[in-house]
Amino acid sequence: MSKQYKKLNPADISRIIEMAWEDRTPFEAIESQYHLAEPEVIKLMRSNMRASSFRMWRKRVTGRNTKHLKMRPEGVSRAYCPTQYKHK
Repeated sequence: MSKQYKKLNPADISRIIEMAWEDRTPFEAIESQYHLAEPEVIKLMRSNMRASSFRMWRKRVTGRNTKHLKMRPEGVSRAYCPTQYKHK
């Protein structure tokens, strides 16, 4: 595992897990914010989730074109749905 992974605090780990579960957040967004490439995110997820939850997540993200910028349709540049972060 990278040295960067070991420097993360619990709040960062929680946010990375949240971002990894989000359908519209690409791995590249996680990498730009936390300097963790996709394989490192997978290691983080594996070590911080129950085995069944990790398998469910892997099944969900494998082949999902919204999780990789290169696979996204042209014109989709956002990392989240416009209504995802509603402000009061």
